[in-house]
Amino acid sequence: MELRVLRYFLTVAQEESITRAAAVLHLTQPTLSRQLTQLEQELGVRLFERGSRRISLTGEGMLLKRRAEELLSLAGRTERELSGGPGQLEGEISLGCGELESVRLLAGLMRGFSELHPGVRFELFSATADVIRLRMDRGLTDIGLLLEPVGMEKYDFIRLGVRERWVAVMRPDDPLASLESVAASDPVSRPLITAMREAVRSELASWFGDFFPRLDIRCTVNLSTNAAVLARQGYGVCLVVEGSLPYLDPRELVCRPLSPPLSSTSVLAWKRGAPQSPAVSRFIEHIKCSLSMGSHDKQALDMSSAPP
Repeated sequence: MELRVLRYFLTVAQEESITRAAAVLHLTQPTLSRQLTQLEQELGVRLFERGSRRISLTGEGMLLKRRAEELLSLAGRTERELSGGPGQLEGEISLGCGELESVRLLAGLMRGFSELHPGVRFELFSATADVIRLRMDRGLTDIGLLLEPVGMEKYDFIRLGVRERWVAVMRPDDPLASLESVAASDPVSRPLITAMREAVRSELASWFGDFFPRLDIRCTVNLSTNAAVLARQGYGVCLVVEGSLPYLDPRELVCRPLSPPLSSTSVLAWKRGAPQSPAVSRFIEHIKCSLSMGSHDKQALDMSSAPP
């Protein structure tokens, strides 16, 4: 498969019309149709359902669309990384993170690095640790800020000293809002919104103990902001890592810490043995140096790295 043909395929998938796609690509319709037919013959599958007014993707076409987007994204990043000259450091660094308190630390590291190397651009992708690890394995993300517990067998990492506090988030008129903190027995009668990641839910199950089987879990989510939106609409009380929630309007939502406290740690990680661009290598050096010097927020960080 050629990248050129994959771009043709993605354009047709987006336009849902060979005629419109040919106009966008500045090709004749017969030329584009021939390229698509050759692609289907090469792969041995049918990629499109051709209707009278529009064409749509088959199941195999949807799979190729996801893979083509990843391949073209990776190709574009590679071109940008290799196009920099021998002088000023240039390129792109792809970061992945959840909605965590430690993002404030990451922002400080990015700011300091950009001041030293203004020719380097960052891409920030927000998702759960499982999704970010998958992207690192595929070469789409260089460095991930991951909430533990998370398997780190394939990665080098620095464990951050920031404590990610778990809280109950609810409307101010919710009965639990009158409490100073939320104990394991308090939310038993309330509809709940909890984390989607299985490893994180296991942490919550351990904290709740015997009360966990009695909980009314109405919904699971992957990011705390969406959980907060559901809580604001009165759908339930969400149990999430506090993360970016302190920036929400307290007149609409309130946070109550769990009692006894429950907190998690986070790590900055990158794929062990994976080839790195000069920009990524320098940023990792910048991270290690900055954290060891305590030059950013949260100066009392505990830094550790994976054993060689």
